[in-house]
Amino acid sequence: MSAPALAGTGVAAAHTVHANLSAPALVQHALSRNEGRLSADGAFIALTGQHTGRSVQDKFVVDDAAVSDEIWWGKVNQKMAPAHFAGLSAKVREWLGARPVLFTQDLYAGADPAHRIRVRLVTTNAWHAMFARNMFIRPPEAELEGFAPDFTILHAPEYEADPAADGCRTSTCIALSFAAKTILIAGTSYAGEIKKSIFTVMNWLLPARGVLPMHCSANVGAAGDVALFFGLSGTGKTTLSSDPERALIGDDEHGWSDTGVFNFEGGCYAKVIKLSQEAEPQIWNASHRFGAVLENVVADERGVLDLDDGRFTENTRSCYPIEFIPGTAPGGVAGLPKNVVMLTADAFGVLPPISKLSPAQAMYHFLSGYTARVAGTEKGLGREPQATFSTCFGAPFLPRHPEVYGKMLAERIARDGADCWLVNTGWTGGAYGTGSRMSIKHTRALLRAALDGSLAQVEFVQDPFFGLMVPKSVPGIPDEVLNPRDAWADKAAYDRTARELVARFEGNFETFAGAVGEDVKAVAIKAAA
Repeated sequence: MSAPALAGTGVAAAHTVHANLSAPALVQHALSRNEGRLSADGAFIALTGQHTGRSVQDKFVVDDAAVSDEIWWGKVNQKMAPAHFAGLSAKVREWLGARPVLFTQDLYAGADPAHRIRVRLVTTNAWHAMFARNMFIRPPEAELEGFAPDFTILHAPEYEADPAADGCRTSTCIALSFAAKTILIAGTSYAGEIKKSIFTVMNWLLPARGVLPMHCSANVGAAGDVALFFGLSGTGKTTLSSDPERALIGDDEHGWSDTGVFNFEGGCYAKVIKLSQEAEPQIWNASHRFGAVLENVVADERGVLDLDDGRFTENTRSCYPIEFIPGTAPGGVAGLPKNVVMLTADAFGVLPPISKLSPAQAMYHFLSGYTARVAGTEKGLGREPQATFSTCFGAPFLPRHPEVYGKMLAERIARDGADCWLVNTGWTGGAYGTGSRMSIKHTRALLRAALDGSLAQVEFVQDPFFGLMVPKSVPGIPDEVLNPRDAWADKAAYDRTARELVARFEGNFETFAGAVGEDVKAVAIKAAA
């Protein structure tokens, strides 16, 4: 098969093109081509070589005239000249067309038919095709007939770009053109680039339709109460949203429309380093079965996984269809959010495990996007967590200015009456290296109390440093856990560290001070005297 499978891609292949193969067929091809191996449980294990995380410095957006004024240009969205993109895309298409075998997948992004896009992936590897098949929404067979892509991903992991000729930084290049509706991925085998490139596309398209795109997971309770979980990699989005007592809507990327929340994806992409079968049984089980794709996970000669081994990277990943998680929300859609949870892994150990946010505070912390970036999620990151601010909890994927998304969030919280919470899944009793990681049992208990409404009934006190409303006492949770200062042996060290983090918040927020209302400006946190 050739012409129909490559229609609209600009790739002309005279050789074999495998279109929309099933998972068993893709695994068979991947094994016969030595792209990886099976675990003892049947999951496919692939190694991605030197690129074990996103290559953020090699991401470009084409400076097309029709969109140039609205793009958030800078380190996140680096400019690529249209001529450079045209030249590089022609070379990538020619290179792909010369391969003896290609794989294509036709998929949807967006569970809500009113807001979905059609995506066609062209790739050289069966396992990358399977990754995309797991991650995006698989159309019914009848809808594949005459499938015409809205956006095309030309995935050439073995192709090396020429920086001098192609206007990029290195031989690795991820380039997106909204005018050409094409994404080029060259010089990296890290599969996360595929999903994040489409997330960027959705982040561009949906605001113009009045839909807020969000880097968050989502689940829904038996009463239909929807909860959103914002947070960067390593903060617990996947873990906390995969709650056996609630139905999972989606793992990572969602839209908030006038009618409710919908998943962008058809699968999950979980970080699995040191994954605990006891604490995270759903993710564990999904990763130990045929149909899952494991990236850079270590296994012995029998294929038995060692999820504690980070020899290739700390950013080990498991990609699996969302139906591998029992009790998911039908169709990846649900109603309007009742709770909005912002997750942070505070490496300084000074933020409380949970606090209630006013609408103005919610926008402040959404625009701030504070966390401790966990080692390995991006190429070149050190082994220790690094304090960082990633606006909207997803700066690398925002083509528009952050204020666009911040204002949309504030409007939706006000319109739909959602309660907002800040949850620290990071450290307590001291900073990273001194304190201990927050107990997941405590975090789950506090979240469940927030989501079922019982937490709203307890007494709250205001934190003197960050102005947060913190529960004074919660049944089953030690009081010293709720008040982070009490968990530190050295109170003066806590005060000093808290003031330092306050200063970091204030310095970071100067960027947005001119673009927010007076209520959000008033949140500007001040260190206690």
